[in-house]
Amino acid sequence: MRFFFSVILLFSFFYGSAQKQYPKDYFSSPLKIPIVLSGTFGELRSNHFHAGLDIKTQGKQGIPIYAPADGYVSRIKIQQYGYGKALYINHPNGYTTVYGHLKEFNPTLQKYIKNLQYKKQKFSLGSLFPTLDKFPIKKGEIIGYTGNTGGSGGPHLHYEIRDTKTEHIINPMHFGLVPKDDKSPTIQKLIGYPLNNDSRINNSTSKTIISFKKVENNNYITEKITASGEISFGVGVFDRLNGALNKNGIYSLEVKVNGSRVYYHDVETFSFAESKYINLLIDYEHYKTYKNRVQKTHKVKANRLSLYKNLINNGKILIEDGSNYNIEIIAKDFKNNTSSIKIPVRGVKSNLIFQKKDTTAYKIIAKSFTKFNKNNVTIAFPKNTFYEDCFIDFSIEKGVAKIHNPTIPLDKRYTLTFNTSFLNDKQKQEVYIANVTNKKYPRYASTKKKIDKVYTTTKLLGNYTLKFDSIKPIIQLYNFKDKQWLSKNKTLKVKIKDKESGIKNYRATIDGEWILMEYNHKKGILTYDFNDKKLVGSKHLFKLVVSDNVGNTKSISATFFRK
Repeated sequence: MRFFFSVILLFSFFYGSAQKQYPKDYFSSPLKIPIVLSGTFGELRSNHFHAGLDIKTQGKQGIPIYAPADGYVSRIKIQQYGYGKALYINHPNGYTTVYGHLKEFNPTLQKYIKNLQYKKQKFSLGSLFPTLDKFPIKKGEIIGYTGNTGGSGGPHLHYEIRDTKTEHIINPMHFGLVPKDDKSPTIQKLIGYPLNNDSRINNSTSKTIISFKKVENNNYITEKITASGEISFGVGVFDRLNGALNKNGIYSLEVKVNGSRVYYHDVETFSFAESKYINLLIDYEHYKTYKNRVQKTHKVKANRLSLYKNLINNGKILIEDGSNYNIEIIAKDFKNNTSSIKIPVRGVKSNLIFQKKDTTAYKIIAKSFTKFNKNNVTIAFPKNTFYEDCFIDFSIEKGVAKIHNPTIPLDKRYTLTFNTSFLNDKQKQEVYIANVTNKKYPRYASTKKKIDKVYTTTKLLGNYTLKFDSIKPIIQLYNFKDKQWLSKNKTLKVKIKDKESGIKNYRATIDGEWILMEYNHKKGILTYDFNDKKLVGSKHLFKLVVSDNVGNTKSISATFFRK
């Protein structure tokens, strides 16, 4: 009978952790160039997991993208940031492929988009959902061309595969798009975490950086450490693939104690809704302080990620006095290349008295609405803004509202309000809220105004203050001069920038008619394509009006000639 139940338990374990079978030969590659990645699926990014593969395009834009299977265009998205110009194709097998940061679409789609942009007189169209019979797609058909639009940091194709019904994103490597990779992950950092008041690592209640050395190949070992109570570990780790030096994400992370698994997660699939919980997977405080990410190998209560599989005690390891433990952390990439670090632990009871945590006058009860007011500044936190109860710092120094520091992750936005009744009418027009946590690079915080107050909503703690912007945006003719012949020019370009609150909007016309100027926010350049419409006559008047975020407006006019 014992053997029977053991078999059932063993079967349940493997069944519960079994990976879904995906069609590996259904989708062909979207590019006809060697597949080299600059970003992997599930890679750790700011406030989210990377939702696809970033395929290198040899530093070029304009490489054709081919439909990997039959289907139809189900969605088109045009936005200034994010995925930029993006295309979604639904396929008969129940999956959707997504293509981001495109330079342009194929001629049919490009004409459809341009017509809508001119009809609505704006570049960003948000999401469009054509009927399923409007744009049928055949396998191998060119659907667009690679680019660098949106939040892209360089030319590449962002490629995703989603479950059409659930919108869950799935690692495209499971569908057979696997680049060459014989390199094991690199472990850079190891941190030990005492998890409660009675826990210790090397007789300390604080998290501890643990040194290690390589013993062979990609295996590492630490000196023996002492510990007691519930503890856990975190690792800084990255992976490289063949043909590129990019530091990519790993596929899975596992912890074994005396040979038995207590922790495991992988990046097979996840939903967009849970992606924000990446801030609970990583050591968020370490990331915000040192700008590198350490993945923790235990799950906290508020963490709703579905990446975890068959955790024992949520990955927390109980160390008992007098016992020895062999702990191993194993990192793998998709091709099963492996690196590991072994941590010998001796259970030693500590007599160290626990040091009480710092408290302040500003206590957060996570499940309750909390509001504080000080010197004309109010901060209001909706319930469940914080993941757990805590104390925060809140002070006003020389007009700067110091709201703790940005080392605590937030689940929701809170409202920061400044009283402005003491300002005159001109100042009220020019005022805005700026995040000045980084003193060298103050950042405009989206500011809304009422009669005697200004406010913003944000998910970032840190330092904020009132700033004033009375300076108009700057406009410079970029690839032409006033009264110049432009018959040979394919485009008309203008450079714009704003030193204070930043560019909010712009409007351009030729001979009084609205024209589409695409904004490259990374270079500050507006571009008009002369192919958009045929101009009548040879003499033309170009006008551009640019506004910043507080309403300062600058306009420019220029005459050009074109046959």
